[in-house]
Amino acid sequence: MGIEEKLPSGFLLTTVEQAAGWVRKSSLFPATFGLACCAIEMMTTGAGRYDLARFGMEVFRGSPRQADLMIVAGRVSQKMAPVVRQVYDQMANPKWVISMGVCASSGGMFNNYAIVQGVDHIIPVDIYLPGCPPRPEMLMDAILKLHDQIRHEKLGVNKRRAQQEAEEQALQAVPTIEMKGLLR
Repeated sequence: MGIEEKLPSGFLLTTVEQAAGWVRKSSLFPATFGLACCAIEMMTTGAGRYDLARFGMEVFRGSPRQADLMIVAGRVSQKMAPVVRQVYDQMANPKWVISMGVCASSGGMFNNYAIVQGVDHIIPVDIYLPGCPPRPEMLMDAILKLHDQIRHEKLGVNKRRAQQEAEEQALQAVPTIEMKGLLR
C-alpha cells in the first residue's frame, strides 16, 4: 500500500532538483574546441556512426554563449591558454568541462615550456578522459558520466551546503604523508 496506489494514474512525483538535473543533462550543448589530434576523435563522435544525437548533443556550438559544455580536445599551448580561459568565461552558467586526452589532462609527452601541463591550471575540469587519442566510445562514456554527475547535482542552498561539507571533509582529511597502509 504505497503512495502510488493512493494517487490516480498519470501523476509523476519528483523534486525540483531531480527535474532540473534531468533537463540539464538532456540538453547539453558542447562548444567546438579542438586543439590537436584528439579533435578528430571528438568530431567522429558527433558523426552518424556514434550519434551523439541520442543524448541531445547533436549540434556542436560555434559560439561560447550558446554552449554549456567545453570539451578541451588536445594539447593546450601557453599561447592558446588565454583563449581557452576567455571562451570558458564567455560560456553561460552552469557550465562543465571535459579534458579529452592525456595532453589536455597532464601535458602528455610534451613536458616543455610551450605546453600547459594540464588544462586544470587554467579552468576547472569536471571529467578527465585519458588516452592518446581516446576513442569515440571513451568520449561517449565520459559524457554519460558527466550526465550522471549533472543529474545528481544540488541546487541553490543545498549546493552551497554540499560544497561547505566537502571543504570541511577535505580540511579534516589525513595528509597523505601521515597515512598508514600496505605501501608504508
